[in-house]
Amino acid sequence: MSSADEQLKVFAVGKRTVLGFGGQEIVSQLNVSVYRDHLVSLIEEHSIEIVAFDLTGIVMVPSGLLGLLASLREHDVSVEVYNPSDDVREVLSVTRLDSLLQVKQGNAIEDTPTDETAGDE
Repeated sequence: MSSADEQLKVFAVGKRTVLGFGGQEIVSQLNVSVYRDHLVSLIEEHSIEIVAFDLTGIVMVPSGLLGLLASLREHDVSVEVYNPSDDVREVLSVTRLDSLLQVKQGNAIEDTPTDETAGDE
């Protein structure tokens, strides 16, 4: 794997798997196919039902990664996005990906995070 592909960190593995980028900037030219293959392998190997991405500290997300998040639903998993920045939240809204992905606030590792829609202002 290249250094860009090593950015994705797995924080918890199980039926609900938590991934993130550790608050570091995501390289805009990331290799989406490598990420997709890695995530699909994780999903199949661990019978994952929910993939939770913690975007804490991430200001912008490359479009290829957004497409990857949406495409994971083809593997019968729910996709949760935690703590997106205001800019990422706006992109999710404009692209209507917020209707496909569950956008949440809180600690992605906890089982009962606060759903953003509960406190929608």
